[in-house]
Amino acid sequence: WIILPVGNLGNISATYKGLKLLYELDIIDKMPRLVAAQAAKANPFYQSYKNGFQEKVSLAAQDTQASAIRIGDPVSYEKAVQAIQATNGIVEQASEHELANAAALADRTGMYTCPHTAVALAALFKLKEKGIIQKDDRTVVISTAHGLKFTQFKVKYHEGTLPEAESQYANPPVTLPADVELVRDTIAQRLEASEK
Repeated sequence: WIILPVGNLGNISATYKGLKLLYELDIIDKMPRLVAAQAAKANPFYQSYKNGFQEKVSLAAQDTQASAIRIGDPVSYEKAVQAIQATNGIVEQASEHELANAAALADRTGMYTCPHTAVALAALFKLKEKGIIQKDDRTVVISTAHGLKFTQFKVKYHEGTLPEAESQYANPPVTLPADVELVRDTIAQRLEASEK
């Protein structure tokens, strides 16, 4: 499996084209299944997938934390349909709540994900929960940007003020006076609590 956050659909089309070439040159021995992951507030490709690609859905994309994939009328639609169909792929969507919590969960492992990558991670979690992606399946999630470009997304999540998301993995900031002993003790207490 290769899971990509998509908006205009050029990235999944290009990924498919590259994989197809690698397969034809016998560099890889099988084609991975592709997953196009969209934010639920900007999900025309997901809606087209749900109708069996009978018609291309275009819509007015709503505001989403995954702003770079907020596309209501994707340009590379036909190529992306081919990529999904040729790889027995899937299109999944992620709500603001799902993408925010997927980002925070990934961040706990040392990653510092952008909201777009979080859409793909949320799709992974959903497909695993549905039993479509199995625990032994080799799966790659494409990360498209670094979380440093989205610091307010991170801050608001951990403050519990991010719209449309209940912060399940919040690590709220702790304000302390400039006292080395107090800082050390607070860190020790937090680490001890996290081990329980």
